[in-house]
Amino acid sequence: MNRTTLSLIAGTTALAAVTGFAALSAPDAPGTDTAAKAAAQLPVERTSLLCPAPSTSDLAETSYTSFTPVTKGTGSGGKAELREAAEESADAPADGKDKGKDKDDGKSGEDKPGKPVLTSKEPGKPVTGDSSGGEAPALVGTADGRFAPGWTVQETTEVAAGTGRGLQGVNCTAPDTDFWFPGASTDADRTDYVHLTNPDDSAAVVDLELYGKDGALKSAVGEGITVPPHSSEPVLLSTLTGERQTNLTVHVNVRSGRVGAAVQALDDKLGGDWLAASTDPSGSLVLPGIPADATSVRLVAFTPGDADADLKVRLASPSGPITPAGHETVHVKGGMTSAVDLGDVTRGEAGSLVLTPTDRSVPVVAALRVVRGKGDKQETAFIPATRPLGARATSAGNSGKGSTLSLTAPGAAATVKVTASAGSEGGTPVSKTYTIKAGTTQDIEPPAPGGLKGTYALTVETVSGGPVYGARTLTASEGGVPAFTVQTLPDDRGTVAVPEADEDLSVLQR
Repeated sequence: MNRTTLSLIAGTTALAAVTGFAALSAPDAPGTDTAAKAAAQLPVERTSLLCPAPSTSDLAETSYTSFTPVTKGTGSGGKAELREAAEESADAPADGKDKGKDKDDGKSGEDKPGKPVLTSKEPGKPVTGDSSGGEAPALVGTADGRFAPGWTVQETTEVAAGTGRGLQGVNCTAPDTDFWFPGASTDADRTDYVHLTNPDDSAAVVDLELYGKDGALKSAVGEGITVPPHSSEPVLLSTLTGERQTNLTVHVNVRSGRVGAAVQALDDKLGGDWLAASTDPSGSLVLPGIPADATSVRLVAFTPGDADADLKVRLASPSGPITPAGHETVHVKGGMTSAVDLGDVTRGEAGSLVLTPTDRSVPVVAALRVVRGKGDKQETAFIPATRPLGARATSAGNSGKGSTLSLTAPGAAATVKVTASAGSEGGTPVSKTYTIKAGTTQDIEPPAPGGLKGTYALTVETVSGGPVYGARTLTASEGGVPAFTVQTLPDDRGTVAVPEADEDLSVLQR
């Protein structure tokens, strides 16, 4: 998630805590120039990723793929490892209610991650693992040294039958303190959980806020939820409120500590998938990767402030921007969740939704619920608003077929380089360059490594032009159901701008 710009001292202190490498330089001798030098882009040296427990279904089959792209300027050491999260305490309610009441503060350090389940061997080559059934735990992962920059982990689950049947996929998330999830639900056909995973040695305390079509929903049990160290807590949304709401926005606000958060949205009739967090509230948003054969698209939007937002709705199609007939604009009331059914807005062509303010800019979060198929052969996936891919973004867990890369340039045209990594069991990397025309979306059947064995990763780098937004779609056939899952491709933040300061700023630290 994006954070607002920090001051020099606060930003450098935060980088030191997160990446383990940032530091202020010593002051120069008297009489030298004390102006801060230009910031240098340096690789991050440590990062964390958190994977939620994949499923409670006995029919679930889950695969994990861990991948770090090769980054210049890194050393030769380090590792990337995923470990089982600590088990919930025996007295912890399964629905997450009343956590944090009369409990230990979690600072004893007794809860530790479990056994390692996936360890990367070298950057540039994916490693895979799998699990079966409904007992697979959440995973807590760290990467350091040459494995940290751009580290990506994909969790993909196939569920053959029952609630949420189909293909469910999620990028394991970095810990943070603030998440927005427009598109959740407490409808009778839905079973939605928000998964909270704590990577640290101390407990995290979290508030869950729910916003429906009329504003905030009252929920005393959503306050002060404690997530013990190195553990994960799934919270069933319907236990937080007695109101049935078809379209909800969930706000995860962390009072202390950090968590990874994701919503698992399971439908009795339409399958299910993971709903990843929307990018931070913004006046303009891009939601990339609507499949060409989508039969139903629903936009869910929310503005956290009191001011209403009026947004222009455009579809970036392969031939250029299109304004959907009858849905030229959408009005979002302050503090209330709005939903608009766009139908088969793509009309057989791939597209990306672009939202811009009609007048003044009001911060908004948004997501799409996308359905493929008809009748009892329907399947659901979610596309949150996302950041541009920036310098580089990576998608892991691709196979020789069933992967589609969707790239959109909502402003100026852009050129990108797509690199398919070596396979997890063998193969030779290959790269190809693509040009995305201004205002368009291009669906790409990505290049596959030569002699591919196993799964591979796709790394997309911006070569020139305007900002590019992207998503990767995985498809499979589950008993005639067009199962699919979509993951967006935000910048991997493999490097950080670190200013070299000659001035002694230690007096500013208190």
